[in-house]
Formats: sequence, C-alpha cells, structure tokens
Amino acid sequence: MASEDHMPGPVCLIENVKGQLVANQEALRILSAFKKPVVVVAIVGLYRTGKSYLMNKLAGKKSGFSLGSTVQSHTKGIWMWCVPHPQKAGRTLVLLDTEGLGDVEKGDNQNDCWIFALAVLLSSIFVYNSMGAINQQALDQLHYVTELTDRIRTRSSSDQDELEDSDEFVSFFPDFVWTLRDFSLELKVNGESISPDEYLENSLKLIQGTSQKEKEKQLNLPRLCIRKFFPKKKCFVFERPVQGKKLGQLEALQDEDLDSDFVEQVADFCSYVFSSSKVKTLSGGIKVNGPRLKSLVATYVNTISGGGLPCMENAVLALSQTENAAAVQRAIAHYDQQMSQKLQLPTENLQELLDLHRANEKEAIKIFMENSFKDVNQVFLTELVTKLERKQEEFLKKNAQASSDRCSALLQDIFGPLEEDVKQGVYYKPRGYCLFNQKLQELKKKYYNTPGKGVQAEDALQKFLQSKEDVIEAILQTDQALTEKEKEIEVERVKAEAAETASKILEEMQQKNDQLMREKEKSYQERMQQLTEKMEKEQAQMREEHQRAIEHKLQEQDRLLKETFQQERQSLQEEIIALHEEAASRKCIIS
Repeated sequence: MASEDHMPGPVCLIENVKGQLVANQEALRILSAFKKPVVVVAIVGLYRTGKSYLMNKLAGKKSGFSLGSTVQSHTKGIWMWCVPHPQKAGRTLVLLDTEGLGDVEKGDNQNDCWIFALAVLLSSIFVYNSMGAINQQALDQLHYVTELTDRIRTRSSSDQDELEDSDEFVSFFPDFVWTLRDFSLELKVNGESISPDEYLENSLKLIQGTSQKEKEKQLNLPRLCIRKFFPKKKCFVFERPVQGKKLGQLEALQDEDLDSDFVEQVADFCSYVFSSSKVKTLSGGIKVNGPRLKSLVATYVNTISGGGLPCMENAVLALSQTENAAAVQRAIAHYDQQMSQKLQLPTENLQELLDLHRANEKEAIKIFMENSFKDVNQVFLTELVTKLERKQEEFLKKNAQASSDRCSALLQDIFGPLEEDVKQGVYYKPRGYCLFNQKLQELKKKYYNTPGKGVQAEDALQKFLQSKEDVIEAILQTDQALTEKEKEIEVERVKAEAAETASKILEEMQQKNDQLMREKEKSYQERMQQLTEKMEKEQAQMREEHQRAIEHKLQEQDRLLKETFQQERQSLQEEIIALHEEAASRKCIIS
C-alpha cells in the first residue's frame, strides 16, 4: 500500500501489452496520492546496459527495479517508483525505468520510439545510458532522438511548421544526462586531460569535410538534435564495477566488493541528480505534482493508443480542464467556509453583508487565480463569478428572511401588551384614541431603538401597522371626545404619514438597488485587476520561455559557426602545409 510518504517498491506505470502501450490504472491512482511537486528522472538505453542499477541507487535501495542477469530484457514498459527527495524537502522524486531499447525479441522499433518519446515528455532529467565510448555507432543507436520531431508536437495548430515546432522543444524538454558504462578510455584530447562534459561536447561537434554531403548530414543529425532540443547536457563515465560473472550479482554485492572508482562515480552521479534536478514544469511555469503527472501520462498514452501524436499544448489544456474545475470548487468552498464563520444573520444593514461578501469573493477569486491556468476565454472564471453572484443573492434572501423573522418576533413582543389592551376595550372610550396613539408612538420608539432588527426593520413595522389599520380606525371613530372635524383631520394626517412612509420605503429600495450596482462594479473592477495581474505574470513567463529558446538557438548557431570556421581553418592550414611540402619536394628534384 503506497502513501504520499512511502512507496515500498516500483510499479508498472505504462504497460507494454503485445506492442500496445497502456496506462496502468492502479499505478495512476498511486501517483495521484503524491500531492507535492515532483522531480521526474527517466532513464532510457539499450537493454542489458545496467539502467535499473542506477535507478535503484537514486532510490537509495540495493534492489527494487529489476536488474536481470541474462541477455533477455527484464523491464517491460515504464516502471515507476516515488520516493521522498533526499535533499529537497517538500518534493517527491519520481523514478521512471524504461524497457531496454533494441530488444531483438520485439522486432519492431516503433514501440521503442514511443518509450523514448514518453520518457522525454514526462521527465525533468532524461538519462541516456549506453556502453563504452561515444562514437558514431553510439550516436547511430541514439537515432530515436532524431525521430522526436515526428513523434511530438508542442502546439495543436495544424499549420504549425515542423521545424518551428521543434525549435520550441528546448523550452519544455528535460536536462539531458549521458551515462557511459564500462568506460575504459583515457579522457584526453591532444595530450590534455578533459572532463566528461568536455568529452560529450567534443563528441557532439559536427562532422565536416566528407565527400558525401548527404551521408554527412545523416551522421550529424543525432548530434544536431541533442544540441538543439535539450537545454542542458551532462556526462558521466563509469568504470566496470566488477569482472566476470559477478556482474550479474550486483544487487548482492557490497560497495567494498565493487571497483572503488565505480562506487565514487555512482555517488557523483546521484549527487548531481539530487542537487541539480528541477521540479517538472510545463509551459507557463506550471509546477507538476502527482495528480498532474497522472493526467499527463493518461493523456499522452491515450493519444498514442489512438494513433495520434502527443501534443504538449493539448496535454496542458486537458490538464487545465480538471485543475480549473477543482480550482472553482476550492474557491467556492473557501467562500462558504468564511461566510459561515463570519456572517451573523441578520446584518444590521445591507452594506455590512455586501462588504463581507466582497471581501470573501476577492479571496475566493485569488484562490482560483493561484490554482488555475490556461483558462481559455475565462470560461472557469465566469463560472466562478456566476456561482458567487448566486451565493450573494441567496445570502441577501436569507438575510431579509432572518430580518423579517427577527422583526416579527420583536413586534409581537413589544406590541403584544397593547394588542391585549385593545382586545380588553381599554381604548374604546372618550379620549381613548389620544391615549392609544401616545402609547403607539412610545412603542414605535422602543422598536426603533432595539438593535439587531436588520434590513427589513422599516418594512416589517409598516406591514404590521397596516394590518392594524381597521383597529386604529375603530378606536378613532368610537372616541366621543373628538369632533367629526378632528377625526377627519386625524385620518388625513395618518394617510399623509403612511404616504410619506411608503415614499421613504421606495427611496430605500432605490438606494438598495444603487448600492448593489455599485458593489457589482467594485467587484468587477477588482476582478479585472486580479485577472490583469495574472495575465501579465503568465505573459512574462511565456516571454521568458521564448527568450530562453531564442538564446539557446542563437548559442547553438554561434557554436556551429565557430566549429565550421575552425574546421575550415584547419583544412586550409592542412592544404597550405601540403602545398609547402609539394613545393619543397619539387625543389629537391630540380636541384
């Protein structure tokens, strides 16, 4: 049972079933449990070259990935092992061990090409493992790199030029590490010692001066692709660890049983991977974690199985659909939590509710912005805003209802004794109306002075008084102390007061609508500011990626020009020397 902190051993992530690549659903489920950013190291190479041994060392284990000890390839498909990063807290190291390339039992190399392409697409460090020196044969065996332009697309546009498309590979491709096993050559050029990195750089220099230009182009193609596609290149050489049959027992051997140089070289390799490895990052600076890596694996494998070409842009867009939907839910959950914790219904006034809504709306949108990407046409942002507006409407209704309920209870509590006195006929007597009206005004004042009534305070009072109009009219008409003229004047006064109150209520309703519109405009402006900041940040990231690609391209062009110049200069010098020798030879003959 795997957890985010512990995965006891490797599992097959992508199965090779009769030449068809299939994503293992259980492995995807395990991968999705690792929520931290992932550093993905994939190793590729010919079968039986010791790839799995290096991966076990990176995992800090003596065994795990199958080493095998026969001429038969052991690893099939792509196997995965997720372990805590040994040097960088808060990150997960994902190790991908691939089936050996060039296995004679497979017959068809199409499968190898897709394994190679997937390892490149999924990793942040791509390790190519081979035996012996870097010579033309070794480069020819690396022909898979020359086929990446036929296997991978960066953008989905159908009119995208293939060469332009491959120019963008360097922005998204992993660092390239070439590990040379059983390396026995002395690292020297012209008698000077060189580093493994310098050895790799020299090996990737273009061959020039052959009589067959087409053959020269073919020989140089792997060199050009490695230089062009991969942003950073590194090389490690390894002595033969042991001699003879002990080579098949590496898992059981202790470090003291192995060649000391080999042990040190493996330690250097692991140290470099741990210290230099970066989190897997997609276009736009999107950091990949377990769930995101799961989505990429599923998208790429499904595309290949369907006969299509894996497209990085499409994979990111597919990932964004899931991530953005989750970001909407996360934002809404935060809004709901904050409102439930901070909102006490009924609010004293409308502005109190609107201020709280707007503050939590701003936080919710910020959360969405931080967790979303590639929201084409702001589809998910619009969905979030619509949901937040509905939430606001619901709270406005709940607030009004809570206020109405509170006011109804308060009115009953304050005016209940007065209603009881009316039923008892206390005010049906001469001068009773004056006493009743005096009491009514006292109770209204008490009602107004009582806090916590909410936004429906005035409306609730007026509806209550309207329901008592017949009773008030009856008390007025039965008061024998008032003349008919005084009664008419009082009726008119009450009507004028009611009209004034109704006008006041209408004015408050208009003010409420204006208030809501102002708040809506404020929310819109804040949202636009947040969106602008996010888009500016994304555009800056894209410009940075594009600039890196341009700089890499210019650097490679500069290197090519220098190499060509040096080779032409050397060729010219050789011709001059040959001419001098020929002239000297003729001079000797003449003399």
